[in-house]
Amino acid sequence: MIRTHPHAEATYEVVSLADGGFGVKISIPDIYPTTVSSFDTVGAAEAWIGEHKTRVGAQSERRMVFRRGRG
Repeated sequence: MIRTHPHAEATYEVVSLADGGFGVKISIPDIYPTTVSSFDTVGAAEAWIGEHKTRVGAQSERRMVFRRGRG
């Protein structure tokens, strides 16, 4: 059975925080959204999104498929 990384289907949105900084709202199907904070600029938040997507992709590619033996 091949399992995908939990964040493989995530959507990301840069949001303004009350303290004047920025966060990244992460929405994953069937899971309550969460926010990663705090970034000083929109650019820093967007850079984090790019890095996170890269990590998720790399982790998804490294997943091993395990099969049950027959005996």
